Amino acid sequence: MNINVSVDCTPEEARRFLGLPDVTKANEVYVDALTKAMQGVGSFEQMQEMAKSIAPMGQFGLKLFQQMIESGAAMSGMGGTGTKKG
Repeated sequence: MNINVSVDCTPEEARRFLGLPDVTKANEVYVDALTKAMQGVGSFEQMQEMAKSIAPMGQFGLKLFQQMIESGAAMSGMGGTGTKKG
């Protein structure tokens, strides 16, 4: 048996409903620091090394983030359902 529930809400409403903390200010500080750090980057290799050093959990976090982005791109190519019929 499969049950599908669709909820139409904003990310803020979902965060509150699930009882998750508001990390907006922490995210803004992190993005600002990352933006300032990237201003001095002149090549892809420099950017990659810089990202490894400041990314949460180091290189493991970077690989995890890369896999997450690739999975999201793959799912969007399937219509965003997240499941593959076959």
